[in-house]
Amino acid sequence: MNYLKPILCSLVFASAINNNNSYAASRDQISIVGSSTVYPFATVVAERFGRSSQFPVPKIESTGSGGGLKLFCNGVGERTPDITNASRKIKDSEIALCKENGVNEILEIKIGYDGIAFANSKNAQAFDVSIKEIYMALAKVIPQQDGHLIGNPHKTWKDINPALPDQKIEVLGPPPTSGTRDAFVELVMEKGCTQNPEMKALSKTDKSKFKAVCHAIREDGVFIEAGENDNLIVQKLNANPNAFGIFGFSFLDQNTDKVQGAKINGVSPTFDDIGSGAYPVSRSLFFYVKKAHIGVIPGIKEYVEAFTSEDAIGPEGYLTYRGLIPLANGEWQVIRNNAVAMNTNIP
Repeated sequence: MNYLKPILCSLVFASAINNNNSYAASRDQISIVGSSTVYPFATVVAERFGRSSQFPVPKIESTGSGGGLKLFCNGVGERTPDITNASRKIKDSEIALCKENGVNEILEIKIGYDGIAFANSKNAQAFDVSIKEIYMALAKVIPQQDGHLIGNPHKTWKDINPALPDQKIEVLGPPPTSGTRDAFVELVMEKGCTQNPEMKALSKTDKSKFKAVCHAIREDGVFIEAGENDNLIVQKLNANPNAFGIFGFSFLDQNTDKVQGAKINGVSPTFDDIGSGAYPVSRSLFFYVKKAHIGVIPGIKEYVEAFTSEDAIGPEGYLTYRGLIPLANGEWQVIRNNAVAMNTNIP
């Protein structure tokens, strides 16, 4: 009876807390899943944490934001993750899934910001494209001025804008389980789509139909899902100068010898322009902690404190040198205080 599982796991955990955490001995390593974008930041924190504390290095798996939240919300107990990383905010539907499975108190921690790069090989021509042009390249259907929808006919960038190169459209990007995909759809596909007056009107009258039309990405081989491994996308771009890739700024920042970020709406994906908000395709990064596991699986509280320390995510924190765009000092202090106090903010 699967519906009993979350209840039984909760009882086991409650019993463990009342018996000197004896249950924790069955797993003494923190389990973390989630975003491939947050993965490199979390890995650096985890390795430092393992060296500087008495706790083992946490186990981290790159499953994508959606995949990680699904695993995280599967219940409580040693077979479920303690923490999940996310390159987007948790959805209402995911909070509902957590509650359904007995995950009732969650600590949400924002760690900083990230830009989504639209990048190609350093050996290829540099691009300057608009959000609308990227949308026109990748949309499954193209709305006409009268609201009629047609299959995307564009084969080359020149088909979209005569000023762009006569180059085949090829884009490697993340799968639907990825937070980067969710953010890209919201920040690029939606915004590009609403530049059509009919679609903008539809967004106000029929949200479901609007999303079905504007969120749909081509399935004719132009867009290729490259999994949750952003490093693999970088390698493929290096091998194919005609292709573009979609991934977080940190991967661009760590591979400037191989790839270059296109300007979007005339703005380059740089540390300063993402931090200032000038770059139009940027988002917040998070991790989520299961309160039921705190005090049962050893080291969770200490790991959270390490990750939210000024040394890690402060304005001059070591993660900024890995490409993380830092929080404003005032915002960081509020997040830090909540993290140290373990104040759950998702009931």
